[in-house]
Amino acid sequence: MAAITINVSTVKPLGDRVFVKISASEEKTAGGLFLPDSAKEKPQLGEVVAVGPGKRNDDGSHSTPEVKVGDKVLYSKYAGTDIKLGGDDYVLLSEKDILASVA
Repeated sequence: MAAITINVSTVKPLGDRVFVKISASEEKTAGGLFLPDSAKEKPQLGEVVAVGPGKRNDDGSHSTPEVKVGDKVLYSKYAGTDIKLGGDDYVLLSEKDILASVA
């Protein structure tokens, strides 16, 4: 079986899917205590790396996605599929799982 090399630039989400690079989780609390890996929560903040063409409407056209590449977004905690590429963590999720755009 041939090996396939996947880069971030080769990932093209389909439909209303969004490919997000996960931001690093906090290493310590506000009080200065360092958190062990077992106590860290799954991050919910990330940067949009790629966006699909949008959800297909009944007439066959695509609705325009509300987010674009480069947007920082807040998404549902257990949404999407976690993917690890080149040492970085990503999540592939549906646009409806994005809760907010962060300025």
